[in-house]
Amino acid sequence: MNWNKETEKITKEFTFKNFKEALAFVNQVGDLAENMDHHPDILLHSYKKVTISLTSHSDGKVTEKDHQLASKIDEI
Repeated sequence: MNWNKETEKITKEFTFKNFKEALAFVNQVGDLAENMDHHPDILLHSYKKVTISLTSHSDGKVTEKDHQLASKIDEI
């Protein structure tokens, strides 16, 4: 799991062939997040890059739930 650990979150940038693929990925992450009731910050930028940031907002830190969602995102 190649996620970058920051003070209170983990982040990872994904790069796709084009905007359509990046947007499809964002929608898949959204479905995963809804199913887990755990919502990341998602930034689609530079038309084909997506940066995901995970933290447990209620705890103010990274928890096991963030790592579980990160693993599921990596499987997409």
